Amino acid sequence: MARQKNKAPAAGDVAAANYQAGYYQVAHKPLFSPLVSHSSIVRRAGVPVNQHGWASVTSNGVIYVHPTRRAEPDEWAYVLAHCLLHLGFGHFQERPEPLAWNAACDSFIAGFLANLKFGRPPDGFVFQLEQAGSTEEQIYRHICERGLPPGYYGDLIHEPPRNRRGQIPDWTAALGAGLSAAVSHAVEVASGRPRAAWDPDRWSAAEQARDWFISSYPLLGALAASFKLIEDPYLCQRMGISVAAVDMALREIYINPAAGLSDQELRFVMAHELLHVGLRHDVRCQGRDHYLWNIACDYVINGWLVEMGVGSMPRGLLYDAELKASSAEEVYDLIVTDMRRFRKLATLRGVGLSDILGGEGPDWWASGEGMDLDSFYRRCLSQGLEYHQGGGRGFLPAGLIEEIRALEMPVIPWDVQLARWFDRHFPPLEKRRSYARPSRRQAATPDIPRPRYVPEERRELDRTFGVVLDTSGSMDRQVLAQALGTIASYSLARDVQLVRVVFCDAATYDQGYVAPEAIAGQVKIKGRGGTILQPAIDLLQRAEDFPPDGPLLIITDGACDRLEVRRSHAFVMPAGCRLPFVPRGEVFYIS
Repeated sequence: MARQKNKAPAAGDVAAANYQAGYYQVAHKPLFSPLVSHSSIVRRAGVPVNQHGWASVTSNGVIYVHPTRRAEPDEWAYVLAHCLLHLGFGHFQERPEPLAWNAACDSFIAGFLANLKFGRPPDGFVFQLEQAGSTEEQIYRHICERGLPPGYYGDLIHEPPRNRRGQIPDWTAALGAGLSAAVSHAVEVASGRPRAAWDPDRWSAAEQARDWFISSYPLLGALAASFKLIEDPYLCQRMGISVAAVDMALREIYINPAAGLSDQELRFVMAHELLHVGLRHDVRCQGRDHYLWNIACDYVINGWLVEMGVGSMPRGLLYDAELKASSAEEVYDLIVTDMRRFRKLATLRGVGLSDILGGEGPDWWASGEGMDLDSFYRRCLSQGLEYHQGGGRGFLPAGLIEEIRALEMPVIPWDVQLARWFDRHFPPLEKRRSYARPSRRQAATPDIPRPRYVPEERRELDRTFGVVLDTSGSMDRQVLAQALGTIASYSLARDVQLVRVVFCDAATYDQGYVAPEAIAGQVKIKGRGGTILQPAIDLLQRAEDFPPDGPLLIITDGACDRLEVRRSHAFVMPAGCRLPFVPRGEVFYIS
């Protein structure tokens, strides 16, 4: 706080007590607290204050207060705030008419405090000119033209620069910090968690990092304001959190104070956890190994934050410049090729532990409460992107923008994706003109040629595809029925009359060509344990009666062997299941 050079009020000294109460109003106001902490306030006999004035302020940040003036606490708060704003607004400037400039600054501050509705001006203190202008420059020109009112005295004292630390504080930056703190305080009050005042000594470094996002980084500001910050070293120790973690369902961010992070490192770590939330990394896991998926997301997030210059990355975090343009899904596909090595890497929580907490599965996020929270997180990040770009608040990587935009779009249902797959492989049949003899219904005029359009003549088996169907006991019957019913309807809609079907579990069962609508009636769950799909795929790839360019649809739950498919193919799987290898074809997840 500011250094006050005045004696403690004696018992019954009402004037001194009122002054002290007014000082505390200003010191505990978020807007003025940074200015107060860098200034020095002197209230004693002999200070350079006009006998008819209340206070004066020097260019070195010393505020001299009249020692015998009597006022109420609100009036003293107004006087001190007035002097502090002279410093914050940078009013110590050399002008040809210094007293006119002082008067212009007084008038401007009077209007500012009137709009702020802070304190109450003492009688005769306010100097505000009506219709003189909205800036100090405009008011200054007005006063130079019209002249000063009689009896005006200034309160600005220019002094040679001096400071025991060898430098003058940046008063404009201090006022900017106060404005940011005031905005943060307003957000805290609106969220139901108000703070008494902006006091860096009472706020932890992690709380100040969180408030920096709220006030200065709109991309993540809304997410930061919606999370509770927990800094309990004993709780973090019990939960195995070495640095940080986030619980999306409980809306809590855990920061371990024992990690000893600097202010810039705390910003990096907090942005890391908030991006986990906003990009919905927990619900995007989709049956992948949870820890390896966390590792993949960490590589992508850390790469973006380094590129964006948000804070500084603590030592030991996962970062690889070669993965700069990769998505989390692509990085995961690389990781699973060497799982033994990547399982030894550490997240912000520690080795073998995910910093994405919570045991809520897809069912919880599909419920009412989970869906509301999921849409809230997506909306926070998408709106934050709009504010960030609209205000020109800094560079954002193209990959991050692309992922945020993708989260705004509704998810395309699996059957719509499957329909597009059919459209690519089975476009509508082209029709041609024909002058062949018409049907008997036109036999009354057989001599009149009547052209018509008929489908192009093609071999029936050229327009077909293969279905490799996993019929092991682990397959869900409802999923099978849904998949086969959809395939049948799309086949008929695209003039596919016959489909080559192979059932497979521990053995292969070739059903030959069947009508699409008859597939479901021939399926029998064998329940013979593990699934070996490669022989079924080899059978179709070598079959002489199957077109060499015929695509394959493989319906499985992922509990199968590693497959090698040399032709166009796609997988149909239940949501939450995952193939034990990196697929080359498309994968449609039945929800």
